[in-house]
Amino acid sequence: MAGQTLIYKILRHHLADGNLRRGEECRIRIDQTLCQDATGTMAFLELEAMGVEQVKTELSVQYIDHNTSQFGPENHNDHLYLQSVCAAKGVWFSRPGNGICHQVHLERFGVPGKTLLGSDSHTPTNGGLGMVAIGAGGLDVAVAMAGKPFKMMAPRVIGVCLSGRLRPWVCAKDVILHLLSILSTKGNVGCAIEYFGPGVASLTVPERATITNMGAELGVTTSVFPSDDNTRAFLEAQGREAAWQPCSADPDAEYDRLIEIDLAELKPLAACPSSPDLIKPVAALQDTPVAQVIIGSCTNSSLKDLMLAAEIMRRHKVHPQVSLAIAPGSRQVMRMLADNGGLSALIGSGARILESACGPCIGQGMSPASDEVTVRTFNRNFKGRTGTAHDQCYLTGVESALMAAIHGRMVDPTTCSIQYPEWQMPEAFDTDDSMLIPPPSPAQAQKQKIVRKETVGQPPQCSPFPHELNGEVVIRVGDKTTTDHIMPAGVFLKLRSNIPEYAKEVFNCFNEPGKPTFAERAVSVREAGRQGVIVAGESYGQGSSREHAAICPMHLGVRLVLAVSIERIHAANLINFGILPLLFKAPEDLDKINQGDTVLLPDSPGQLSSGPEVELTVITADHRRFQLSCLHQLSEPDVQTVLAGGLLNLP
Repeated sequence: MAGQTLIYKILRHHLADGNLRRGEECRIRIDQTLCQDATGTMAFLELEAMGVEQVKTELSVQYIDHNTSQFGPENHNDHLYLQSVCAAKGVWFSRPGNGICHQVHLERFGVPGKTLLGSDSHTPTNGGLGMVAIGAGGLDVAVAMAGKPFKMMAPRVIGVCLSGRLRPWVCAKDVILHLLSILSTKGNVGCAIEYFGPGVASLTVPERATITNMGAELGVTTSVFPSDDNTRAFLEAQGREAAWQPCSADPDAEYDRLIEIDLAELKPLAACPSSPDLIKPVAALQDTPVAQVIIGSCTNSSLKDLMLAAEIMRRHKVHPQVSLAIAPGSRQVMRMLADNGGLSALIGSGARILESACGPCIGQGMSPASDEVTVRTFNRNFKGRTGTAHDQCYLTGVESALMAAIHGRMVDPTTCSIQYPEWQMPEAFDTDDSMLIPPPSPAQAQKQKIVRKETVGQPPQCSPFPHELNGEVVIRVGDKTTTDHIMPAGVFLKLRSNIPEYAKEVFNCFNEPGKPTFAERAVSVREAGRQGVIVAGESYGQGSSREHAAICPMHLGVRLVLAVSIERIHAANLINFGILPLLFKAPEDLDKINQGDTVLLPDSPGQLSSGPEVELTVITADHRRFQLSCLHQLSEPDVQTVLAGGLLNLP
């Protein structure tokens, strides 16, 4: 019998129900959860709606890191609600300014061999510590906080065997960009990534976390590194040596697919506009003019990343045509940079220092000029995500970004004459946790008043799924439609607690001047007593885990999404809020349906319960009528959830 992968060892230890057979549904116990403020408010409103008095997990943490800019009262209103509800429910609270959830969790809470469920798609960052860390919608996280297991498909495991070691000026970001060039951002639903091999020992935990972070862009369920001596050194330096335990795959573990990467053969890479899998060598982009560079985000804002930036910029100045901004990933990183002189070096070079928060990565400021190139160490470069409509956003590692900041153009860092600075893991990190508020005792929690300002709403309710769906296609979109396309972030995120207002912005990037918006068309369909239908191509719903991309369309009356393929987290969110996700049985049938067509689904309970195939009737605008075969991938509990109108309607 073949040995076990590390992922299956951890899943088996946490199995609550079902079978750990590839592609079959199972339920696993969740040890830890995390939320951030763009998703956490709704998650805790949902937890309250369930009547949960105290969370049942070993540890749950709420971070304030996304909506820290306070233009108007909405964000601060949410923060006050979150701080008070955390105290009432037994949850740790990370105050604004303490840092990005994934970086802080890696530093202060992550434990090898544990499970972590987070209402952010980049939760797998903590796979760099040897956790099975999974991103999910807020409602799934609320259910986990209530003590119930998390439903998932047992994944196919792609093994990535690393050998050699990275050359100077080639970095961990280049590893995951190389993997994106192989696997792309679509077609990896139901998979997980496991890294192993002799090259693993050459990577620090921050480097491993960079790699697992961007597993989200691959669309995989999770990405995991083994826990070894490097993991122990990191946790010891964080003063958390008791949390360490070794864990790795069996030597004879078998993988569903094997990819081999020689770290020594990698080159500096860049993801080109506007998808993380449009990969080119930086050398092929040589001399491309650059106007803006930003170093940070949950992908590349560790002490290692920023000390590299500080040491290089200590002897250089930012090019006069470039705006360089630095966003430390945590207060810990910021303070250590301040104490060791790194912060002074960055400021002296002409860099601008941003808050320890997500900021520009989610379109919260620092938008680039029109038609100018911005180079960022972030994880996503979807069109318009920067806040500039026709942006030219490239994703690179810190090394390549620094060369662009110094020269004002793209430069392959391996060709530069600058000496590469070496970095050693500190013996001790600054572990001042004064901005982490622990939960009070249960007795004190009972006395906690929950603060509800006027902008904090309630989770919307959905009616049961119609027995006979009579739908209209409100929009048809193409491949790789992201949750940013569906629900814009940036300045609109402050509306996240006000569903009626936020719903007005659904698909606003596709609205045309002088014509009804998507929201207006959907409301018109709803008021006519019909249901809204969204039709899409491949990889619909990739990107962020924000469940508002399901909640707001549901609020507008959408009850069916018909696509060539749907990404894992978004499909789960659709089910949780009573929207039926269906797949074309024949992908070419996408071309047969257009906006305004009628879609009929007769006997929805009978069809959904009788098997994976569903027959629709489509009536086109010119009154042609044809049958359309579709597939669903719902388990029987999923079917009941959709028919009930969502998870909150179930007992």
